Amino acid sequence: MDAHPPADDAADPTVADLIAARPSLAMHPMDGLVFEDVPLNAIADALGTPVWVYGAGTIRRRLAALHTAVAGLPVHVHYAVKANDHLAVLRVMAAGGAGADVVSAGEFLRARRAGIAAADIVFSGVGKTADELRLAIGAGVGQINVESAAELAMISAVASGLGRAAPVALRINPDVDAGTHAKITTGRADNKFGIAYDDAVALYTHAATLPGIAPVGIALHIGSQILSLAPYRDAYARAAEMVRALRAAGQSVSRVDCGGGLGIGYRDGPGASPAAFAGALRAAFGGLDVELMIEPGRWLVGPAGLLLASVVLTKAREKFVVIDAAMNDLVRPAMYDAWHAIVPLGAGNAAGPVRPVDVVGPVCESGDTFARGRALPALAAGDRVALLDAGAYGAVMSSTYNARPLAPIVLVDGARWAVVRARQTLEELWAAERIPDFLDDTPRR
Repeated sequence: MDAHPPADDAADPTVADLIAARPSLAMHPMDGLVFEDVPLNAIADALGTPVWVYGAGTIRRRLAALHTAVAGLPVHVHYAVKANDHLAVLRVMAAGGAGADVVSAGEFLRARRAGIAAADIVFSGVGKTADELRLAIGAGVGQINVESAAELAMISAVASGLGRAAPVALRINPDVDAGTHAKITTGRADNKFGIAYDDAVALYTHAATLPGIAPVGIALHIGSQILSLAPYRDAYARAAEMVRALRAAGQSVSRVDCGGGLGIGYRDGPGASPAAFAGALRAAFGGLDVELMIEPGRWLVGPAGLLLASVVLTKAREKFVVIDAAMNDLVRPAMYDAWHAIVPLGAGNAAGPVRPVDVVGPVCESGDTFARGRALPALAAGDRVALLDAGAYGAVMSSTYNARPLAPIVLVDGARWAVVRARQTLEELWAAERIPDFLDDTPRR
């Protein structure tokens, strides 16, 4: 969902406006919609639909733009793996000089497999297990963001048992409303994340006395899809105040992990400005002599991903356009009321007159709806569409609900493209399932 959705009577952006706002997209008269330099119809012809498409060049450009924005600041970028954890995406991040922010053992091992050093990984998350901590500390993780006193005690025990000193940052909860969707805000006092602001100095002081603990700084993260700078300014001012308070209490603070949350423009707007974000960092921490970390996810990969789908049929006087992608593929509209642009792949389709339609999927849920009353050109069975800005929290949140196999994933890079995950077969849906022998003895009615 956009943090600041338009009024109900706001006109939908045109297809031309949506494409113009996205440098990686173009509409060619013959080839139709092109992503980077690959006609999307060529991918759909080869693999069918639904199919995910990621752009390596798009990710590289966005990562380079972010590095340019923070140049001159002591900032290291740690990509938030939860946004899109595909190994190919992580390899692009590693090659571009990004570390990783992970929240599970699986994400930690994915990042390592893709070539990101353990020392360049930050382990976040509110419910790390002892096994996960043992894995990360044993591998030499760069930082663990501590969410509670109980977790701090667990890290101390695990690290001591390994004969290690774990570098930790206390994740403070600054009680700042990020102004985004309630389900993706993380920095308010009533959220499950972080340590209460007023408790942080005492807990940090206690951490410095514990075996196996090496306190290095503080961390915070206030939410996702943030478009306004005001919440960042407020949160970072509180973080800077905390650094000063800790130092006044005699503690050493060398790092501040500033989190992520930069929003993108899901319609035809520009999204959050990395340069303005860098300005907020500079204003808050410029004189504090601390290393800074940022954890962008959506901003880097959201615009670098598409979901291609085909129209199955139209019904009820063509009010409903039923496509072969569903909420099991892309759950954001059902979960967050998220708005994703829908663009025809064919140049002829894209140029036609528009009318309001509901774009829905085939899953047996009324919530399996991608758009309501969306102004779109006429679409008929067999026509194809792209759901834009689906590179973040798209495939990574997919399921096999209704026994629908996971869609394939393609990576494009300029004019090249390759399948990086094959379409799951129906047999693979139940390949790991077992029927216990005792059910064979159960009388059948």
